[in-house]
Amino acid sequence: MPTPSTPQTIPEITEDIQTGTGTGFEARVVVFNCDCHTYQQVIELFCRFIPGMTSAKAFELAYRIDHEGEAIVYTGSTDQAEEIAAKLAGGGLKVAVQ
Repeated sequence: MPTPSTPQTIPEITEDIQTGTGTGFEARVVVFNCDCHTYQQVIELFCRFIPGMTSAKAFELAYRIDHEGEAIVYTGSTDQAEEIAAKLAGGGLKVAVQ
């Protein structure tokens, strides 16, 4: 993510990053830093395509991706993880389902 968009307030990063619904989590969607999107673009994609995502949580994940290189943005069924990953990739993000 470009440096000019770096927020002035550093969010508190928590480890509770699972969003979505259901039980029997099987797959994770990982988003990687690509230095080609602003925080706002990433936040909008997360809020649009990841069930249960809030703007605050999306900002925290975007910050983590920017500073750590990647973050798990969704944990759930394989089918839903693949669907979410495809939508995020369609928005230009670098993603993987693990």
